[in-house]
Amino acid sequence: MSTSIEMTSNKPYIVGAFYDWISDNDLTPYIVVDVSVYGVMVPMSFVNDGQIVLNISSSAVGSIVMGETAIEFSARFGGKLEHLMVPYGAIGAIYAKENGAGTSLPIEHPEIVDEDDAPAKPALTGVESSSTESEQAQGATTGDIEDKPEKPAKGRPSLTVVK
Repeated sequence: MSTSIEMTSNKPYIVGAFYDWISDNDLTPYIVVDVSVYGVMVPMSFVNDGQIVLNISSSAVGSIVMGETAIEFSARFGGKLEHLMVPYGAIGAIYAKENGAGTSLPIEHPEIVDEDDAPAKPALTGVESSSTESEQAQGATTGDIEDKPEKPAKGRPSLTVVK
């Protein structure tokens, strides 16, 4: 008398256990994320070959939340604070940076739902501008507005040796 009982994914528990184990041993937990999985929110400019490796140690991220379906946290990339969301199905591995101890996990793409059942996608709509704004825009294209000299882009600070 065997009946099939549907269970939730064990990935949140596995990832959480490895995160705790790696952190408890004073090591740095890293995750490998497949960015093609629906729901992944990461800075795409740091993606390499469809994957991104993220340091999720408490010292590297702000307010990490390991929810039922995804890990959410904020981190800095190139000095800019970003909010990240990684569904557990997108995590291909969790390991310690220092010695590689950890585990690999299968990538799980969510089931495709019917268009009728899918949540509505947000849409952008245009807004009418006032006549003064449109006149200013036309003036900018015709050169009626004075051109201001562009300031040089501020790059990384540097020191110059002066003798």
